Amino acid sequence: MPEGDAVYRAAARLRAALDGRVLTRSDFRVPRHATADLTGRAVLTTASRGKHLLTRVEGGLTVHTHLRMDGSWRVERAGAPLRAGHLIRLVLANERWQAVGVRLGMVDLLRTDQEDRVVGHLGPDLLDPEWDQEQAARAARNIAARPGTTIGEALLDQRNVAGIGTIWRAETLFLSGVSPYRPAGEVDDLAGMMGLAHRLMDAGKNQSGGPVTTGDRRPGRRLWAYGRAGRPCLRCGNKVIGDELGAQPYERAIFYCPVCQPR
Repeated sequence: MPEGDAVYRAAARLRAALDGRVLTRSDFRVPRHATADLTGRAVLTTASRGKHLLTRVEGGLTVHTHLRMDGSWRVERAGAPLRAGHLIRLVLANERWQAVGVRLGMVDLLRTDQEDRVVGHLGPDLLDPEWDQEQAARAARNIAARPGTTIGEALLDQRNVAGIGTIWRAETLFLSGVSPYRPAGEVDDLAGMMGLAHRLMDAGKNQSGGPVTTGDRRPGRRLWAYGRAGRPCLRCGNKVIGDELGAQPYERAIFYCPVCQPR
C-alpha cells in the first residue's frame, strides 16, 4: 500500500496539473457518484492527509480518494487515450492536463466543511507541515492507550498516527532498536519514536527512486530492514527475519533483525 510519502508526492502531481484550472471533464466511475459533474469548477488544491487525498474544488466541494493497495493517480496530457484494461474510477481534466485515478480504493464527493467524515478519525499526520513535539506526544498517547498491542501493529493503526506503512514501520523500529513484537506499553520513548518516524518520512517525501534510510543508494543497501528477509543485517551481519504480524485478514509483512531488535 502506498505510504504517506508516496501519497504526498501524488498530491504534488495533482496540484501541478489541476490547481487553479477549470475542469473541462469530470468522470466519476463509481455508482454512488456516477451522475456527479464538476465541469466548469476550478480546482483549488489537493492536500494529502496520511494516506488520503483531498482535492478541493470551487463551490465548497471535496473529492476524497484513497489508493488502498494498488491504486494510483496518473497525470497525462488532456485528451490522451485512456489505457485499455485499466480499472479507471475517476477522471478529472482541464484544457491542458488530465488526472486519471486507477484502481482507487475509495472515491467520495462531499462538502469541504465535512471532510472530517472521511479523515477525522486519523491520528497526527507524520507529514503535516505543522508537525511538532505536541503532535508527536499526541501520537504517543494514542499508541499508549492500548498498551497490550504490539508496537508493530500499533504503528500501522492510522487512528494512532497517519501515514506510516510497512516500509517506514520496519525502518523506524530498526533504528529505534525495538522488536515489532514488543507490547506498545513496554516501549520507553514513544514520542521519540514518533519524532524519528517523522524525520525519516519527511526526508524521503521528495526522493525519487524509492526511500533510502542507510545513506547508501546502491541496490540492496538502501534500507536497513524492509525487504531484507534472509539477508545479512547491514549493521551486525546476522540474518534479517521476515514474517507477518496482525490478525487475518489484516496481517502485514514485518522485517527485523533479532540481534539489533531483541524480542
